[in-house]
Amino acid sequence: MIKEAVGTGNTIDEAKEAALKNLNAPEEIEDVKIEVLEMPKKKTLGLFGGSLAKVKAYYEYDEDKFAKVKDYITVILENLGIDKSEITVNTEDKDVRIDISCGDDYGSVIGRRGETLDAIQYLVRLVINREFDEYSHVSLNVGNYREKREATLKSLAKKNAARVRKYGRNVVLEPMNPYERRIIHTTIQGIEGVTSHSVGSDDDRKVVITLEEGVKPLNGGNDRYKGRSRSGGRNGGKSSSPAAPAREPRSDSAGVLYGKIEVNKD
Repeated sequence: MIKEAVGTGNTIDEAKEAALKNLNAPEEIEDVKIEVLEMPKKKTLGLFGGSLAKVKAYYEYDEDKFAKVKDYITVILENLGIDKSEITVNTEDKDVRIDISCGDDYGSVIGRRGETLDAIQYLVRLVINREFDEYSHVSLNVGNYREKREATLKSLAKKNAARVRKYGRNVVLEPMNPYERRIIHTTIQGIEGVTSHSVGSDDDRKVVITLEEGVKPLNGGNDRYKGRSRSGGRNGGKSSSPAAPAREPRSDSAGVLYGKIEVNKD
């Protein structure tokens, strides 16, 4: 797009100066063009006719199609008590990634367990879906919180998958949002011998990590009755008493799921 302004003066230089002042171009705009629209004319006999010089100053710039989105986020941040922030938007195919930089005020934007950031992301997604048709996924990040959170969740999934694989007990994680559950499921898919599924509904939906069907725990799990008679003695292959039935795998809690996540403040 082009932004332009016109200035007038008794001379070309005066008109140019007026045009530049009216244009008020940002400091980062270096390529401001000047076009003389009208030359100055002197009055006849110093009394009649004559006209001022007229000059146009202009520059070309790329329109920020996400300006309304940025303004919307800025208003939300201001209501959270954040007066200074920088918002950048990057797009790739049908994905929109929005990064917020706001000094040391990351905590109020992230909220407990990232709930505030997720809520803002949801609202921003609604705005973008209303304004544009070509985008299907919106990600809102502050500092490097999302990257830190993803690394934490992957580590959590691997740690508890190892527990399931070793002891044969199901592990039920704490409730997560769809984005976080997807990270857990994706990580589990790459680990041999275990699988995962979700239970519950709405805000109470959790991921359950279990052994794959037909896979036995590495430490023998519930085979502790193997080789013993019902009375507890060794059968040595001589007793016909059947072994005690194996118990169903017990479900364990994953323990503390959410630790403190530090974000970069660069």
